[in-house]
Amino acid sequence: MKTRFTAAALALCALLAGSAFAQESYPSKPVRVIVPYSPGGAADIFGRSLAHKLSETFKQSFLVENKPGANGGIGADFVAKSAPDGYTLLVTASGPIVVNPVLYAKVPYVPLRDFAPVAQGTVYQYVLVTLASSPIHSLDDLVRAARAKPGALSYGSTGIGGGNHLSGELLALATHTTLTHVPYKGSAAALADLLGGQISFMFDTVITSVPQIRAGKLRAFAVSSRKRASALPEVPTMEQAGVTGFDISQWQGVLAPAGTPKAIIDRLNAEIVKALHSSEMQERLVTKGGNEIVTGSAEDFTALIRSDLKLYAQLIKDAKIPAQ
Repeated sequence: MKTRFTAAALALCALLAGSAFAQESYPSKPVRVIVPYSPGGAADIFGRSLAHKLSETFKQSFLVENKPGANGGIGADFVAKSAPDGYTLLVTASGPIVVNPVLYAKVPYVPLRDFAPVAQGTVYQYVLVTLASSPIHSLDDLVRAARAKPGALSYGSTGIGGGNHLSGELLALATHTTLTHVPYKGSAAALADLLGGQISFMFDTVITSVPQIRAGKLRAFAVSSRKRASALPEVPTMEQAGVTGFDISQWQGVLAPAGTPKAIIDRLNAEIVKALHSSEMQERLVTKGGNEIVTGSAEDFTALIRSDLKLYAQLIKDAKIPAQ
């Protein structure tokens, strides 16, 4: 009995020592950072900026690889099926994690089963804009016009299930109107058609709309989140503009494969939070990128994902968006 207890105790000590060693020595080789989108977009900029800071912190390379496709699903699935050792990370916007699983009929991963959330990094909002020369001068005008001619007003998006598409669906539900959705392959094409007068309005990302708003080409009515955008402090939220219960924003964050040791998750979280609050990242992501830095524990991030899955599942159901 004594021998068996001693052996068990020694095994436990070895396990704890091994865990501590893994934490202290991590990372001992380059880390792959998978961005599930094409280069140049918001998530790619976020991922490369963060990878650069983490490379400096850990004195080890964090190498970004772009794996676009299936609204981010291809890159997400790659990480979900990777070894849970901390050497493959997913840096993504929220869509592949909280929208794809409730929008698509077949998704090869289950978010809170196949991923270990590491840290949330940013939040960005959308701003409801029309052409400056539009006869619509306020959100009330837009709603009245939509009710007068159901389906006559059209709005652009980056595609079915994108945050700006779902913002339009939520607006239609909240105001009991019928709006026509026009999907594009990217925000640039949608914004070009808005500026050209081919569509009536758009929920565009704040960062891409601000130059057009400041130049007098677009008129801004409201932002999609419960908090005003720091880049557009004069623009009210949808709630403040009179549409109650409206709150859609997109987060960016870091996830690892499920089963990644908690010691590694905790260390990554601490260093990511520290990096994001550095003056360099504030300048790049907030001042230039139009994001809001939002950080917390891995558990906080897990709770956010769980909440967003419920939010988008209900919205997609209420809007009767068919499974893709």
